[in-house]
Amino acid sequence: MSEDDLAIETHGLTKQFGSYAAVKNIDLSVPHGSVFGFLGPNGSGKTTTIRMLLGLASPTSGEARVLGAPMPRANATVLPRVGALVEGPGFYPYLSGADNLRRLDSADRYAPSRTRGARVAEALERVGLSAAATKKVKAYSLGMKQRLGIANALLTPRELLILDEPTNGLDPQGTREVRALVRSLALQGTTIFVSSHLLAEIEQICSHAAVMSAGALVAQGTLDELRQVGRPHVRVATPDPSLATGVLTGFGMTVAPTTNDGGELVAVLGDAPTEPDEVVAALVAAGVRVRGFAFETPSLEDRFVSLTGEGFNVDH
Repeated sequence: MSEDDLAIETHGLTKQFGSYAAVKNIDLSVPHGSVFGFLGPNGSGKTTTIRMLLGLASPTSGEARVLGAPMPRANATVLPRVGALVEGPGFYPYLSGADNLRRLDSADRYAPSRTRGARVAEALERVGLSAAATKKVKAYSLGMKQRLGIANALLTPRELLILDEPTNGLDPQGTREVRALVRSLALQGTTIFVSSHLLAEIEQICSHAAVMSAGALVAQGTLDELRQVGRPHVRVATPDPSLATGVLTGFGMTVAPTTNDGGELVAVLGDAPTEPDEVVAALVAAGVRVRGFAFETPSLEDRFVSLTGEGFNVDH
């Protein structure tokens, strides 16, 4: 993929805090027009990376390019084309949603004042807050505040939207609202970079993903590519492990060593196509007492846990 095809590109991006490396030599490639999930457990370096992409922090080494320009050197020309919601929105609680947006827009030296009212109204409509435009923000739900933060990022046309944990702390309804909004923005052609520790978010809204663990980038690609890494396997519960092992290896499978006293074997499938009913028939024909059999394909969650050594929060 060429540089012209990428909305975000990093090479060897590193951030040290003293002897601690928060981000270690990462190479990101975010295609234009994608919804890109930046996934990893809390503390894995996601927010630090985003701060470097937005020019809020300088890398210790390496480089980052956003919309084709080097950051933070090109802040002045790049940031007007980028909307961001980082570490939660901050608003004046006793001002209305519309007044908060007008205040924030007036602080943007690139935003034309003569179109402010129309742009605020349009941004509120895009996030579904037109009916709450005059309501004080102190009366907003957390989901409404998140949507108002996204509306602020959309006050002027944006080529790239960067959202750091956009559903953090939301109830299921608020999560669905933000998820639907991200999908609608993607359909309009905006590249969206979503940082999250919620696996469900990445699976439901993203076309591509990268996985961070302890400051390092451990995988990236389309969701389909990430799912395809790792082979299907079978589980066989039997009191005859030696007999079963012989049958399974005859199908080209690799039987994993096990210390399971329950008599369960796990065998990874080989390259040859294998039908589950054929395997069971062969086990029975060989005299193996089969007490349980399962044919399993690794899930995206399995893949991420294997990469990071940690579980992911998969709740909404």
